[in-house]
Amino acid sequence: MPEVSRFFGIVISMYFDDHWPPHFHARYGESDAVIAIESLGTLRGALPGRARDLVVEWATEHRDELMANWARARDRKPLRKIAPLR
Repeated sequence: MPEVSRFFGIVISMYFDDHWPPHFHARYGESDAVIAIESLGTLRGALPGRARDLVVEWATEHRDELMANWARARDRKPLRKIAPLR
């Protein structure tokens, strides 16, 4: 699963040719969640509260880039790195 960003111990990844709706995977320690790009709702799994807040803040800032990577992944093209949360 290609990593697109990493910040504060959180790893953001996307699978190639993954299922709908458009989403990304966020991993923090032993926790893992699948987050919808449009709504930023959790589709599966869970993250600790503060990690979830950081992921939502980051994804809000980079929603267009996430959607572009989703389209690239669906076309099996290399994904682009997205700047971490600062």
